[in-house]
Amino acid sequence: MNFKTRQISSLSRVFLDGNCALDEICSASALKGERYSYQIAYQSEDSFTAEISMESPLSQYISIREVGSVPSELPVYKSDCGYYERTEPGLFPDVLYPVKNGSLLVKRDCFYSLWVTAELPENIDAGEYGITIKFLREGEELSSDTFYLKVVDAVLPAQTLIYTQWFHCDGIAQYYNAPVFGEKFWRLTEEFIKTAVHTGINMLLTPVFTPPLDTAVGGERLTVQLADVKICGGQYYFNFDKFKKWVGIARKNGIKYFEISHLFSQWGAKYAPKIVAELDGTQKKIFGWETPADSPAYKEFLKVFLPELIAVIRSLGIEKSTFFHISDEPNKEQAASYKKAKEIIAPLVEGFPVIDALSDYEYYKNGLVSHPIPGTDEIENFIENGFPHPWTYYCCSLREKLSNRFFGTPLSAERAIGLQFYKFGIEGFLQWGYNFYNSRFSLRSINPFCVTDADGAFPSGDAFSVYPGESGALESIRSVVFYEALQDMRALQLLGSLLGRDKCIFLIENKFGKINFTQYPRQKDEIIRLREFINKAISESIKKECP
Repeated sequence: MNFKTRQISSLSRVFLDGNCALDEICSASALKGERYSYQIAYQSEDSFTAEISMESPLSQYISIREVGSVPSELPVYKSDCGYYERTEPGLFPDVLYPVKNGSLLVKRDCFYSLWVTAELPENIDAGEYGITIKFLREGEELSSDTFYLKVVDAVLPAQTLIYTQWFHCDGIAQYYNAPVFGEKFWRLTEEFIKTAVHTGINMLLTPVFTPPLDTAVGGERLTVQLADVKICGGQYYFNFDKFKKWVGIARKNGIKYFEISHLFSQWGAKYAPKIVAELDGTQKKIFGWETPADSPAYKEFLKVFLPELIAVIRSLGIEKSTFFHISDEPNKEQAASYKKAKEIIAPLVEGFPVIDALSDYEYYKNGLVSHPIPGTDEIENFIENGFPHPWTYYCCSLREKLSNRFFGTPLSAERAIGLQFYKFGIEGFLQWGYNFYNSRFSLRSINPFCVTDADGAFPSGDAFSVYPGESGALESIRSVVFYEALQDMRALQLLGSLLGRDKCIFLIENKFGKINFTQYPRQKDEIIRLREFINKAISESIKKECP
């Protein structure tokens, strides 16, 4: 039987039609404490159930997953820029399924791949380790591939970047038919948080009220409200038990920072978010699209609510790691309404950073927001004009030359963002869709295995980076590659601590070219060589320090 395999990097997409570059890679290096992934691409002339065996001194640290393909009608917005891998609709390799019980259904003719990941502990011995993966059919060996991973005698530093992808609870509740705040909901939410942390996310969007994000004007998203509100005798009463439980679960699983969901509507802060309260024994909506942001009733509500919320935040010991939002993505024309909202909450959240995704420098210059999050297309302008603690974000509108995570974007371009983070000293990164399983404006919930572009609104890959598995989130190749980018940043931080930051950047740019948010090494072989260059420089620097 004709059965072929090839070891390839994590930066290659293995398309079913085989129309892709499958450049072989048989060795690499990694630091202690690093997570290293590669693939084994395969093609068979026959269908059968294969046994997958693994032999390695690293076996206890290795997982094997199957790369599954999902449909995309909009892999990128139409463009002739030449930066994309594929622009036409089709099936794209993305979701990572665990290989259960060491067996795998091999299908005929098409090209597929296994995803092999070694999670190295910090106390592992330096040296070279072999990883041998075999395909067997009824005990007969069909292929045997050995990959050699050299562990450098240096520990990868801890992640310092604050990283959030917005966590959408309604997606969990609706996909799994899990009543909000029921036992099943909490269990699944915790599993999704665990996976988020595993992909480098350390900040969690916290829905004190249902987040007013990507919702049609006049429409509603499923209510997910951690703060219970009761009105009795014209007075507000609050219960924060759900909020406390949320924080406890998050911290237990590695979340370090919390961002309170937006206190005003998206795109200009013109309205209050949806808030539900118990009134006369029933749950009723008391604020929403019909409530102007500066209405006396909503201002009075915030004056009562925010001090009590902050008191709870302080009691939990998270006051130094909690952030607030006003409104997402206000533009230049919406500055006046944003200013009104800012004036309402500023005295109520004094001492807490207020962060918002916005790219108009005038907001920052005029003091409307102290911690703006500009897009990757504008962040350099902010830094040049004086921006001491830069954060940045990307979304569907930031494309072509810019790094992003669309299905059509080369994985090498997605990974290059780690170099950019280091070069520009980025301290925080935001992306809006960890698990947004809705259409645009949340008109309906979707099945992310069938609809990957929010009903044709956003390029596939923009709205979510994980998939809903049987009992929790399944990672995608994009979430893994982004984590690799974060590891590149951490490795550069280590090299910078050994050589000096300026020298580190000089060495990289002298060999691989200028790095900014539109110029960077784009080809996967360049990214691979660059990372090997970093590892070698780290190793040599440590040897010089310890003769």
